[in-house]
Amino acid sequence: MEQQKQRVVVTNRKARHEYEIIDSYEAGIALKGTEVKSIREGKVSLTDAYARFRRGELWLIGMHITPYKNAAFEPIDPVRDRKLLLHKRELKKLFRQVEEKGVTLIPLKIYFKRHLVKVEIGLARGKRKYDKRAAIAERDQKREMERMKKVRF
Repeated sequence: MEQQKQRVVVTNRKARHEYEIIDSYEAGIALKGTEVKSIREGKVSLTDAYARFRRGELWLIGMHITPYKNAAFEPIDPVRDRKLLLHKRELKKLFRQVEEKGVTLIPLKIYFKRHLVKVEIGLARGKRKYDKRAAIAERDQKREMERMKKVRF
């Protein structure tokens, strides 16, 4: 089967620093009116966004989509809650995992798959301060090793 093209619009770079990503899922998102045009222009922010279960449905909370400037009608609330679309078995599996203490769902990136807007949500556990420091130290050490390799050759 041929590889499908994905055009990443925005990534949540802070998420990989703040959280340990256990698993990730691809979800559709229910949008209204001109929100797709705003996303296509890259006018979307994932900072402080997270996903929650409400009455058996998964909702994305805190994502900001700037209203489309050429909209002919009243703009839509930029921070409204948006429904995420997943298969029922995926929702049940996620619900069981989120009930576990210290686990949450956060959006990792928004992208276009063919003509549809998709959200990659990650099942995440918060990192402690010393975990973050260790990750930074490890990254710096790798960077230094690469620098030394370049100097030798």
